[in-house]
Amino acid sequence: MTGRNRLRSLLTIAYWNGVLPMKRMPLFLLNTIASPLSFLFFIVVVSHGALLLYGVAGGIVLTMLSIGTSVQTDLSHYKSDLKLHDLVVASPVEAPIYVAGLALSEFLFAIPGISLFIVIWALSGNPISLSSALLVVLALILVWAFASALGFTLATYFEDIRETFVFSPLLSLALTVLPPIYYPASFLPSWLRPFAYLSPATYAVDLVHQAMGLTNFNGIPEPYLLPAWADILALVAFAAAFFVIAAKKARWREP
Repeated sequence: MTGRNRLRSLLTIAYWNGVLPMKRMPLFLLNTIASPLSFLFFIVVVSHGALLLYGVAGGIVLTMLSIGTSVQTDLSHYKSDLKLHDLVVASPVEAPIYVAGLALSEFLFAIPGISLFIVIWALSGNPISLSSALLVVLALILVWAFASALGFTLATYFEDIRETFVFSPLLSLALTVLPPIYYPASFLPSWLRPFAYLSPATYAVDLVHQAMGLTNFNGIPEPYLLPAWADILALVAFAAAFFVIAAKKARWREP
C-alpha cells in the first residue's frame, strides 16, 4: 500500500467506527462519560466540594483510559462475532493501520467527554494556561497510546467477546482503582502507595494534577508528586513497553 492509501484506510476506519456510531446513536457519548461523571458527583458530595478539581482530573484521565482499553471490546466483537478480522487479514490493509484506525476512532469518542470536564475545570475558577493545557494533552495522548496497545494485545487472544467481561474488571482494578485518580496520593495508606506506582495511570493523573495546580491540599504541599519530566518519562516507557508487547506477542493471525 502507498502512503496515501494507508492514510485513507486509517481515516476510513476511524470514521466508520467512531464518527458514524456517534451520529447514529448519540447515547454512546453518554455511556462514555457516565462513569467518570458519576465518580465526580460522588467525590464532590462526600468531600463537600473540596475534591472538585481532583474529580475533574480523575474524570479526564478515566475517560481516556476507558476509551483506550475499549479497543479490546471492539476488536473482539469484530473478530469473534462479525469475522471482520479475517477479512482485514486477507486484505491489503496492514495490521498497524487497522489497529491505529480503531484506536483513533476511540480517541474521537473521548473528545466530547474530555471537553465537558475541561469546561468544568474552567468554570471552577482555576486558570487554564497554555502550558497546563499542553501537559494535559500530552498526558492524554500517552494514556491513549498505552491503553490502545494493551487493549489490542489482549483482544487478539480472546476467542469470545464474553472473555472481555472477565478481564475488564481486572483492568479496571489495576488501572483505575488502586491509582490515586480521584484523590491526592497522600490519601493512600503507606503500605499501598508503592503498588499504585506500578500503574501507568498514576503517572498520568500525577501529571494532570500538576497541570491543574493541585500541588497542595488544604494548604499542605503534596509530598508524593513527582517532577513532570519523571511522569512523562514513565508514561513514555509504559507506552513503548506496551507497543513492544503488542508487536511481539499479539496474535494478528490465528496459529
